[in-house]
Amino acid sequence: MQSERERRFAGPRRGQLLFVLSFLTLSVLLLSQITQQTAWVNKTGLFAQPRFWPAVGVGGMVFCTALHLWRLPFRRIERADLREALRWVAALEYALWFMVYVMLVPLIGYLPMTLIFVPLLAWRMGYRSPQMMAISAGFAVFIVLFFKGVLAVRIPGAVLYDYLPDAWRSFAILYL
Repeated sequence: MQSERERRFAGPRRGQLLFVLSFLTLSVLLLSQITQQTAWVNKTGLFAQPRFWPAVGVGGMVFCTALHLWRLPFRRIERADLREALRWVAALEYALWFMVYVMLVPLIGYLPMTLIFVPLLAWRMGYRSPQMMAISAGFAVFIVLFFKGVLAVRIPGAVLYDYLPDAWRSFAILYL
């Protein structure tokens, strides 16, 4: 049976309690680690302390999240909360795709890995026509040219380039 306070709650219910509980857990964990991750320096002003602003930020996270939990009118995890949590986990798949990409770039190379990754990700998202595969490959080349040419981002050569003949190795390191 819902209370009057639960019925008058204007925000969306699904997933809110799980989010608040997980965020509070993460915030408390971060606050518990602040003494190992930051330092308190003698003869330094309060606002210049390396620990001060991280402690303010993480302490604010703990306080505001605890306040949110305290003000929530409901305290039960329901089926809709679990369905919402599954959506969050599904979104983490794309973070894993990116982490695999980042790990393989130093091995395979920036251009070849980007030419593999972008069409694969487009395929995973459901864009499977030959036209979309060509557009995604063109976009991959554009990204590499933009980052290496226009923005002049220095990305180290890949391990794969060591197996190329000498004539190709310097070209691959500079342009791929």
